[in-house]
Amino acid sequence: MIDTQDRARTATGERADLLEALAKQRFFLVNTLRELSDEQLTSTPTVSELCLVGLVKHVAATEDSWLDFIENGASKQHGEPDYEGHANSFRLLPGETVAGVLAEYERVAARATEIVTTLPDLDHSQLLPEAPWFEPGARWSARRVLLHIVAETAQHCGHADIIREAIDGAKSMG
Repeated sequence: MIDTQDRARTATGERADLLEALAKQRFFLVNTLRELSDEQLTSTPTVSELCLVGLVKHVAATEDSWLDFIENGASKQHGEPDYEGHANSFRLLPGETVAGVLAEYERVAARATEIVTTLPDLDHSQLLPEAPWFEPGARWSARRVLLHIVAETAQHCGHADIIREAIDGAKSMG
């Protein structure tokens, strides 16, 4: 059986480009956690409530959700939006650990690699859920979803850079 790292290395063209872009942004995000204690990783040193490990947890959950969308389409949401669940996606909850969050992110990355390398067609699309931020009846291809994941991860890399600099002055670059 071919593992996901082998798949990533043998991908070519657009698929290789997508996997490389995802890997680069994941590296930048996780790199902000280097050499910090668990206390520092869960601290909120800026005016926001964001912490470094919470950003990784959120990005992993969001990416996993979009991968579900690629494979199964939009999930049906019933009732009010889960604002508490969304807020909790940015912080460690009782019983969660930094190591567990990082392991989950690795699992999600492997899943993305598997999907990118095995999906028959990146033009495969799904109907987006009804939401005020999506045009009614709009569809996103797997390619569009993957580009969205890259952009989402890059945005949170910027948040992580600011938080890391507030903790100890370290910068990801420069």
